[in-house]
Amino acid sequence: MNIRKATYNDIPALMHIFDCAKSIMRASGNMHQWGSGYPSEEIVRKDIDAGVCYVMCDDDTAVATMAFIPGPDPTYSVIEGGAWLNDEPYHVIHRIAVAAPGKGCAHRLLDWAFERCSTVRIDTHRDNVIMHHILRRYGFKYCGVIYLANGDPRDAYQRSKDER
Repeated sequence: MNIRKATYNDIPALMHIFDCAKSIMRASGNMHQWGSGYPSEEIVRKDIDAGVCYVMCDDDTAVATMAFIPGPDPTYSVIEGGAWLNDEPYHVIHRIAVAAPGKGCAHRLLDWAFERCSTVRIDTHRDNVIMHHILRRYGFKYCGVIYLANGDPRDAYQRSKDER
């Protein structure tokens, strides 16, 4: 499997991966995250334009994706019910999605991210039990609640290489 920057040609495959991820979420009881057409093709195009959208391929088939963005992230400037582990420079992972669970794709994406930076922050919906499990298993620490630009709360996590 290889991970590379996504291109406009990848958009149909990325949208399919997001649809698969939404189905996985709904099947696990997460009925509210990524509703109303999120993530949209427009958001994916913006991520590609910014050079932060990555795709994982198995041979020529796209199987997972994420946005890997250098911080600071404005939605992470205020955290309630806890605190960030440190104030080190960090990257953020948004819109991480896999087409099929159980193949280790999320773990590989996280490995790839930590090969490029030492501190990562990520957030997820309270009902996303699968992502909570993946993050804790990978060594992320729950830090508190952040709020998206639209006011929706998200459980926030951070991991630094030296704190695993």
